[in-house]
Amino acid sequence: MSQQPIARRYTQVIACASGALLVLTACGGGGDGENSATSGELRTFTYEDTIDPGIIEPFTSANADLDLKTAIFDSVDEGAAKLNAGFGTDVVEVCLDEAKPLTEDQLLAPIDTSKLTNWDALDPTFREAKGVVIDGEVTMVPASAGPHGILYATDAIPGGIDSYTALFDPAYRGMVALDGGWLTALADTAMASGITDPLAMTDEQIGEMKAKIQAAMADGQFRTIADGDSDMSNLFKSGEIILADGGRGTAEAINANGGNVTWVAPKEGTLSWMCGFGISADAVNVDAAYAFIDYYISPAAQGAVGDLGYVITNPNGLPEVAEEYQKTANPSDLEGTIPQFEPDNADVWRAAWQEIEAGG
Repeated sequence: MSQQPIARRYTQVIACASGALLVLTACGGGGDGENSATSGELRTFTYEDTIDPGIIEPFTSANADLDLKTAIFDSVDEGAAKLNAGFGTDVVEVCLDEAKPLTEDQLLAPIDTSKLTNWDALDPTFREAKGVVIDGEVTMVPASAGPHGILYATDAIPGGIDSYTALFDPAYRGMVALDGGWLTALADTAMASGITDPLAMTDEQIGEMKAKIQAAMADGQFRTIADGDSDMSNLFKSGEIILADGGRGTAEAINANGGNVTWVAPKEGTLSWMCGFGISADAVNVDAAYAFIDYYISPAAQGAVGDLGYVITNPNGLPEVAEEYQKTANPSDLEGTIPQFEPDNADVWRAAWQEIEAGG
């Protein structure tokens, strides 16, 4: 993926960032001391790709007196554990398929949407998605989404792949990686096994999928479980793997850095994830937290999100997306997919995945 569309829009995004902050300075809540929407320190805790320079550099450049300190995690589960252990942040990334540790432990403050000038512009598909509002309170602001399917090395598999069953095909033994998400790996395995509604799996079915993955690992089918997008990219670029499950944005990132992979929506169905931002219950610079979130869902910043291969949540950002990504950035691109959310028996899913990762 070319980074030129992001650079081309750089000045325009800065102007948008400045405008958002000027509006929010007067209406944000609770900043302490010298902290404000435009000054002091703002701490974020997110996935690595969320703080891509093409998205956040315009925000920081427009607000030189605001010290943005970023920290990353490999899963929301990991992030929640660190927050429970005392790690401090103002903004935390929330993904609907793994939000339970954050909400159950009351690690998020309610969102006051009146402080977000772009809230009403969000596509209702995302704004009203299951898990955005809990007990009448908004807990997160949707900022990006995307489909989850299959990635393969284009040159190594010239005939292509169209099914999750390829992940378990002995022809690719030792050259396959599993994405490190507990829900996606088990759900993909379920669809490869003929289960059409993977998020409704019973405890017994989850156990069967766990056993299937464990048997494949013991047989050497999987080279590894990828530890995030950077790890997945390195595995493909080094030639260690030629096939994996993963997101379309991951494929775009790999290709942008010299790789050559193809992403496909498997015939069994495509999962779709949705992530965004919450405000920590222990946030200090609340004004800046709202400003950062509102900037991220502004049309110009959403254009940068779309240029990274993700689906944007604010349709007003579509004109800002480079022409080659207009279709894949459109919220309508997720129609017919299987939305990822935390199943009622998510604890069983997590326990199964922990056994898989432990090699048990």
